[in-house]
Amino acid sequence: MQVSVVNYPRVGALRELKFATEAYFKGNSSKEELQEIAAQLKESHWNMQDKNQIDFISSNDFSFYDTMLDTAVLLNAVPKRYQQLNLDPLDEYFAMARGYQGKNGDVKALAMKKWFNTNYHYMVPEIEDDAAISLVGTKPFDEFAEAKKLGITTKPSIIGAFTFLKLAKRTGQKTSEDFLPDLIQAYADLLKKWNELGAEWVQLEEPALVMDLSLKDIRLFHQLYRGILPFKGNVKILLQTYFGDIRDCYDNVITMPFDGIGLDFVEGSKSLELVKHFGFPADKTLFAGVINGKNIWRNRYSNTVALMKELRRHCQSIVLNTSCSLLHVPYTLRNESKLTEDYKKHFAFAEEKLSELSELKRILSRSAPTSAEEYIQNEKAFRQTRNSENSAVQSSVSALSEKDFIRSPAFSEREKIQKATFRLPFLPTTTIGSFPQTAEVKTNRSQYKSGKISLEQYTAFNQKKIAECIALQEKIGLDVLVHGEFERNDMVEYFGENLSGCIFTEKAWVQSYGTRCVKPPVIWGDISRTRPMTVDYAVYAQSLTQKPVKGMLTGPVTILNWSFPREDLSLKESAFQIALAIREEVLELEANGIKIIQIDEAALREKLPLRKSDWHQGYLDWAIPAFRLVHSGVKPETQIHTHMCYSEFADIIKEIDNMDADVITFEASRSDLTIIDTLKESEFQTEVGPGVYDIHSPRVPDILEMKETILKMLEKIPAEKLWVNPDCGLKTRGNSETIASLTNLTAAVKEIRESLLL
Repeated sequence: MQVSVVNYPRVGALRELKFATEAYFKGNSSKEELQEIAAQLKESHWNMQDKNQIDFISSNDFSFYDTMLDTAVLLNAVPKRYQQLNLDPLDEYFAMARGYQGKNGDVKALAMKKWFNTNYHYMVPEIEDDAAISLVGTKPFDEFAEAKKLGITTKPSIIGAFTFLKLAKRTGQKTSEDFLPDLIQAYADLLKKWNELGAEWVQLEEPALVMDLSLKDIRLFHQLYRGILPFKGNVKILLQTYFGDIRDCYDNVITMPFDGIGLDFVEGSKSLELVKHFGFPADKTLFAGVINGKNIWRNRYSNTVALMKELRRHCQSIVLNTSCSLLHVPYTLRNESKLTEDYKKHFAFAEEKLSELSELKRILSRSAPTSAEEYIQNEKAFRQTRNSENSAVQSSVSALSEKDFIRSPAFSEREKIQKATFRLPFLPTTTIGSFPQTAEVKTNRSQYKSGKISLEQYTAFNQKKIAECIALQEKIGLDVLVHGEFERNDMVEYFGENLSGCIFTEKAWVQSYGTRCVKPPVIWGDISRTRPMTVDYAVYAQSLTQKPVKGMLTGPVTILNWSFPREDLSLKESAFQIALAIREEVLELEANGIKIIQIDEAALREKLPLRKSDWHQGYLDWAIPAFRLVHSGVKPETQIHTHMCYSEFADIIKEIDNMDADVITFEASRSDLTIIDTLKESEFQTEVGPGVYDIHSPRVPDILEMKETILKMLEKIPAEKLWVNPDCGLKTRGNSETIASLTNLTAAVKEIRESLLL
């Protein structure tokens, strides 16, 4: 039995890459210092896997920002606007990721989208009509050589040609087929080079194969690999899939000259069925993804042993694998000093998953796997009960009826009531919620958590920042204000810390995009609200101004999707538990005079099944009701907002409208405002605020740019339905760029109101 890891996390157990990269952005460190940190991390990751006797260790899974972006650069898919900046290659790379505003020019970043059904965001490559797709970089070869110098032979990994082409955006008139010859040649050149370097295996990642595929898609896949595979020479090719099963093309894939096929047996609901029905070729190796790469609960060895027993009936050669990259889980439990062993024995982060693979390697190499001591101890741990139930919460969920999910009166009547209540101008301006989390804000929070300052000192500081934030927004001229969220570390972690049933880590960081890392809560037991979570600060902020201040909450689906969920309870049950807890907070905010309440559902689209046929077999049938449950009890004059970002919304726009919010803000700036066409075509009833500028970039859009964006929106959205706002929260931005951008935003709106007599 051999074992494999699809890919390993890259930001560092203590976020070393994040801090090094941000120091480089600020000019506080050199390119050489950044590259030295990168080299140390790669060496550490390879050595850790080697120490755990992983047989197939990936290289080229490291990235300074994103592997899709790396692939675009490697294949010369760099839009001209970035080339014309005449920057150093690394700075050009970061300009594509973050945008650029400086002496060499002013360009926006590439679009950013969610990576399939995860909370990781990838950069969307752009292929221009005159792009000369070809192999121009050396990164994959350099990293293979780096590992080899350490005495570690790796399987180089790269995004496959089909997935790259499916996810890339073509900006001209050419079709995907027009780029096939060049793309085939580029991947052929990759394989030729790896032959020269002596690579034994190369991993081509094709997660797009788990999506709904048309006959045209399957033909495209065949065309690509009919052209690429003849150049594999002595290199063995692993076709690696993940995040689902490949039911649309499995029977075709197994006839193609791949040497190994990686299948996901965690999220691939039909993977085993496909192997049993169609068989598996004797001349290929199955890389069986059985270690969950997206959740942190330990693997139950009895289930894995049973699955492997079944697979061995159909496959002659099997490698035990992770279900996907370990990028989506934290690094190690070794840094968790506050979690007791009662908790930790149930968890496996990336490093512990290596140990699981190592143990399973020994277990499955025995003639009697169930007699192995590791197997016995694992089964003993799973048979132990853990205190996680709350009968009152379970009863509340069981007692829910249809009326609990319906808000009265209907939207059209509420809209009239709210316009009369608030008397906001046309094109009301607001922000999504958070303001910059400066060093002093973070210090105040950490000092309170470590006991260095009292609750009174902590609260006084936050109130001072809230007062400054309210005054700033009034000076800028925003119409609906926020309190700034200076008490919050993360939009999910903060609420998890205030809900019974969640537990928290100290260092369990997971990369979300670029240098942005999150620390997801772990849903350990039944969820309940034990105390007010946001009321005091919201009420204080409202006392400082005559303008409405939004209460800011995170919705139940996003809390669930951005946490590590239980595996012993359905997602629906967990979502309804969280929804009841947030509902209590909504009603208390309303009772305390907060008349606009924003309930963010940034991650609604994220866990939607990748196949459309599965959409209404569970997820949408509970995700939309969970949101409605949160706000169905408020008064007609209370305005409910929500926010969504970095996903494809067009295909579920009717369901989003059915959430029955009063105002929905969308991320739109990085997707070229494509959402506004969808809103018009669907006759969207809810008032909307497509983001007018990208907050994930440090560049400051000027007034003219803002005006052009808003006017473009007004071509498709009636003025009485349109809100104006940034595309996301401002916590990751600096004060100066935030103030400049918001000042330009309100100035642009003022000029439009005057010119259109609104």
